[in-house]
Amino acid sequence: MSVTIKTPEDIEKMRVACRLAAELLDYLTPFVKPGVTTEQLDKLAHDYMVNVQGSIPAPLNYSPDGHNPYPKSICTSINHVICHGIPNEKPLKNGDVMNIDVTVIKDSYFGDSSRMFYVGEVSDHARRLCKITYECMWKGIEKVKPGAHLGDIGHVIQQHAEKAGYSVVQEFCGHGIGKNFHEEPQVLHYGRAGTGLELKPGMIFTIEPMLNQGKRHLRVLADGWTVVTKDRSLSAQWEHTILVTETGYEVLTISDGTPPKPVFH
Repeated sequence: MSVTIKTPEDIEKMRVACRLAAELLDYLTPFVKPGVTTEQLDKLAHDYMVNVQGSIPAPLNYSPDGHNPYPKSICTSINHVICHGIPNEKPLKNGDVMNIDVTVIKDSYFGDSSRMFYVGEVSDHARRLCKITYECMWKGIEKVKPGAHLGDIGHVIQQHAEKAGYSVVQEFCGHGIGKNFHEEPQVLHYGRAGTGLELKPGMIFTIEPMLNQGKRHLRVLADGWTVVTKDRSLSAQWEHTILVTETGYEVLTISDGTPPKPVFH
């Protein structure tokens, strides 16, 4: 597994791309409300990236091996959609929860982040799932430092999720990122502490746990992209891009509107 250690120049450019991804999510936030379509959100995002940020929407026409090209500029995954939901003309309803996943390319570098959004008034059980998923991401982030192992991240996420009664999706994971959308290493959100790749300063990767309210099993819809829970239970996901520093970590996907780090008791 060859993991690129980023140079100081790479890191500087990644800071910019990742900040832009976070600022795009800030920009979209006030538009997320009942009656709005995800198609409208996609258009807003596309125009903001191209015309305001001077960035390129990475998902648009992205076609990894064997996939038909992804047709939109962001992913919008609602309720029981785990990930890669394709924006469409259906209006959002009061009570929906939605993940918006954005990746921008700026000066050839990729910045990747996602957040959960509440549409109108949402149920307590949906809110709890989103909160625990956010805590899982942060528990994973807090394990990042030189000398730690990828398994430490997966282990703490899985423990926190299962203790709360949720299951962790295992087919999708975090990933290295830089001048490519997806690089080594793969960052699993389950596993054993002390196992896996040792972390070194200059590594950059995403941590993006997906938790289901029911079982972890999934299926992919006929469009080849949309991934849903097999039992149609709710799913949630959060994502940050993380740099391993000399002493710990730096969250690169930070902006004025980024939700604060949770307080663990």
